[in-house]
Amino acid sequence: MRPMLVGNWKMHGDGSCLPLIARIAAAAEHHPGVAVTLCLPATLLDRARSVAPSLGLGGQDCHPDLEGAHTGDLSAAMLREAGAGLVLLGHSERRRDHHEDDALIAAKVQAARAADLHVLLCVGETAQDRDAGRSADVVRDQLLGALTGRALNGIAIAYEPVWAIGSDRTPDPAEVAAMADTIRTTLANLSDQSVPVLYGGSVTPENGGGLFARGGIDGFLVGRQSLEPDAFTAILETMTRP
Repeated sequence: MRPMLVGNWKMHGDGSCLPLIARIAAAAEHHPGVAVTLCLPATLLDRARSVAPSLGLGGQDCHPDLEGAHTGDLSAAMLREAGAGLVLLGHSERRRDHHEDDALIAAKVQAARAADLHVLLCVGETAQDRDAGRSADVVRDQLLGALTGRALNGIAIAYEPVWAIGSDRTPDPAEVAAMADTIRTTLANLSDQSVPVLYGGSVTPENGGGLFARGGIDGFLVGRQSLEPDAFTAILETMTRP
């Protein structure tokens, strides 16, 4: 299993960013031992495929239906046709701002896999959950709510503590490792398939090496730093050091 590095551009980027995508693709080609993917706005996917054909591309969400009267939404099949091979689902911003619950996320997971998209399922606790000592319970419930009864091939998990996203705060590597163990133990009760576990939440070149070496993880989901090719490449390099 190759380590994974996934960048989430969120609602950033337009055609002027294509040279940045090409730079990231060139860096990824120098580190073939890591699977690098950019989750871009859907408007960029096809153009990114043209300038960076070797780079993994992903969407940031999908609708659970194949088609229908869903103005403004995109199906998993549409993302696939545009060039995506992966889709983020269950991101904390979708859970919070769009009130997505586990049942809806589970339906999206099913739709994405039916369209042959890999899924990076995001899970994580809020500061209130953490303060109440409920971090593991919240993450376990999110996993079981989205994945119960489903084959886990094509699934990866991103542990993103909500309190760390965009905050310049990160958990200690030992805390990340403990949560990664919780995730793997929970998934082992569903399937004997090996599922990659990534960490996301204020990942930087400065903390990436320690988190990757001691956090018990298989890679990173990176937000704002993925918009900066030099910073994103530096994070990539922390994953390839002996």
